[in-house]
Amino acid sequence: MTTKSAGSDAILERLLALHPKRIDLTLGRMERLLAQLGNPERRVPPVIHIAGTNGKGSVTAYLKGMLQAEGLRVHAYTSPHLVAFRERIELGGAPIAEADLADLLEEVERVNDGEPITFFEITTAAAFLTFARDPADALLLEVGLGGRLDATNVIDAPKVTVITPVSIDHQEFLGTTLGQIAFEKAGILKTDCVAVIGAQQPDAEAVIDDQARKIGAPLKLYGSDFIAHEEQGRLIYQDTDGLMDLPLPRLEGRHQLENAATAIAAAKAFFGHALEPETIAAGLRTVNWPGRLQRLKEGPLVEGMDGTRPETADIWVDGGHNPGAAAVVAGAMADLDERVSRPLYLIVAMGANKDAAGFFKQFQGLARRVIAIPMPDGHEGHEPRALAALASDVGIAAGIAANAADGIAQALTDAGTEEPPRILITGSLYLIGDILKENS
Repeated sequence: MTTKSAGSDAILERLLALHPKRIDLTLGRMERLLAQLGNPERRVPPVIHIAGTNGKGSVTAYLKGMLQAEGLRVHAYTSPHLVAFRERIELGGAPIAEADLADLLEEVERVNDGEPITFFEITTAAAFLTFARDPADALLLEVGLGGRLDATNVIDAPKVTVITPVSIDHQEFLGTTLGQIAFEKAGILKTDCVAVIGAQQPDAEAVIDDQARKIGAPLKLYGSDFIAHEEQGRLIYQDTDGLMDLPLPRLEGRHQLENAATAIAAAKAFFGHALEPETIAAGLRTVNWPGRLQRLKEGPLVEGMDGTRPETADIWVDGGHNPGAAAVVAGAMADLDERVSRPLYLIVAMGANKDAAGFFKQFQGLARRVIAIPMPDGHEGHEPRALAALASDVGIAAGIAANAADGIAQALTDAGTEEPPRILITGSLYLIGDILKENS
């Protein structure tokens, strides 16, 4: 590890200690620090602000590809990171340089001068500062949690807002019903700013529509104003401008048709005009979003499989951690099974506040076995035996393992010589980050 990398890691550790809670939703601390920094959020490039429970990252990745294909210089802010913190802050399509990150964090830490502020708030303020200093044509700004009181929601006049599918998650912060959670997400809507709304359940769509009407935010709704479907191995996108025949998205899963359509509608709203099909196609073909339905084709985890298994067994990773995400991942696994049938094994670690039973229900009749493992160090999770018991309660055979590699070995042994398994490591983005780091 370089000296600068060690420096940024040490600063990040110090920033964690500035507030007793990792999450404390309010805008007051953020507004105070931004004012001390000279309000950099008012000087960032034109913003596409993206909220939602599932699909934010995919929509952001598609948008980045399309805007770059149009020749734009694009910044992006996403969270959490998978391997290194600097992944969260992209400047012109590349993560911020490690040395620049350390300098930036030190500057913001110095200005904050020990005042209470959450880790996400102070690092988001740092991101705004560097975005304001580095000219670009667009900023893709992903909400951290919720929307209304999220640290990113200090942007008064975004160019476009986006809300991807809303489902039950983070109930302790956002509310226990779909309507309550949708209300928090709808907090990013702004008067006279076009809002592109991905496919929603009726309760969520009703709340979003009501909030939009109250503040005067024009909506473009999936299913009403734009839609997409697959036809003969192509993506057919349709809106009020007509039909477009496009290549399928590079990312796996049928849900990516909806994510891609949402991104296309948002890109069109950003430019204020139709885009050439070639521009959109380039965004769909070049998209890359690690840790989301990603197949591991090489690395120690793959090479560690015994016998001829490396050429035949599939290992997939996905950071989904709520029932809504599980539903779309299970659908993708079912589609893979229709193409090539293999027994599915889930290796799962999950945060203690997550609905594990609801997650496992989505895999009933599809997964042969769940193998529960501990969460990575520093993250509170369901105890593996308790997690396995929840899987058993919904009718899926379950066991435990010490780690992912042990879980893979168990799956291979259980499958035996009958047929090569399909192994999905899932349940937490923190877990997937550790897996990708170990497998690099």
